[in-house]
Amino acid sequence: MSAPSVVVLDYGSGNLRSAERALARAGADVTVTADLALALAADALVVPGVGAFAACMDGIDAVGARTVISQRVAADRPVLGICVGMQVLFERGVEHGVESAGMGLLPGAVTRLAADRVPHMGWNTVTPPPGSRLFAGVESERFYFVHSYAVQTDIADAAVTWAEHGGSFVAGVEAGPLWATQFHPE
Repeated sequence: MSAPSVVVLDYGSGNLRSAERALARAGADVTVTADLALALAADALVVPGVGAFAACMDGIDAVGARTVISQRVAADRPVLGICVGMQVLFERGVEHGVESAGMGLLPGAVTRLAADRVPHMGWNTVTPPPGSRLFAGVESERFYFVHSYAVQTDIADAAVTWAEHGGSFVAGVEAGPLWATQFHPE
């Protein structure tokens, strides 16, 4: 059996090489590219993200990736969003008082964490839902977070994993072929 083909979407956001190395270590045939045909054809697509919500959305739109991500989800083809790559999958983000439209693949808004210390930086535990496939076998592990914004409301029709930092926030989502983590799994 051949290795699964995974595209790490290059839309100008950082963290591409660490995602590429982690996926290769896991046995995937990884390509880092902005080529939309490759992104559509791959067995899986990873949408990384580091930085501001609006800047990441601008990068995704600049390479035309919004359509490919939506097509993959509609066709039940795996997509994984990481950190801001998770956040842009939601309807909107509010950073520094400015509201920006997201992709709208998941309901909800990304808002500033209600914690005394922001950013939330460091290792934290998560609480996955029963039957989580994303966290199977690693339910009690600690995961590394670096963020000031997150979704803090439940998501209908999705398996939601929660973490705590000044209140509960969404640490992971499983919604059909669309999976996402607020933390950096790589």
